[in-house]
Amino acid sequence: MSDPITAEELKALQAPLKSKYREDAKAGVVTFRAEGRLDEGISCKVDTGRALVDAGLHPAAGGLGDQACSGDMLLEALAACTGVTLRAVATAIGFDLRGGRVLVEGDLDFRGTLGVEREAPVGFQAIRLTFDLETDEPQERIDQLLKLTERFCVVLQTIQQPPRIESKQVVAEAAVS
Repeated sequence: MSDPITAEELKALQAPLKSKYREDAKAGVVTFRAEGRLDEGISCKVDTGRALVDAGLHPAAGGLGDQACSGDMLLEALAACTGVTLRAVATAIGFDLRGGRVLVEGDLDFRGTLGVEREAPVGFQAIRLTFDLETDEPQERIDQLLKLTERFCVVLQTIQQPPRIESKQVVAEAAVS
């Protein structure tokens, strides 16, 4: 575990980046990539850059439960991003946060996913974020922390304001023996 960073250290790290992005808007745009390998079975291997995740069907869709479910991964990404953002914001505003938890729950109707009920939606119908914070800060400071966290959390903002997604097919040629 790394040592805690101070507000001054965080501002010093971010100041040249903010300056660069103000001067050149294009410098602030970074393209992230993710790749899933379609090998065997009903699964997809995704390299996170830190570990290889084997994603498969949730037990409610016929999976065995021994692979990561994409719905779980989405909620885990939201919990991670919200937690990191909350810590960064708390540091930046000098908020006394001793610890806590970010809890994420989501409701998904598998009738839609499995095509059982045409009217049942595919995807999460509701996602709940709960912050359980260890702090003695007054409520108005807690409200400020949560408001800023929600504003700057990349995953939360992406879910709340979905981007345009383009889909295309690239046909790979089969290897010739």
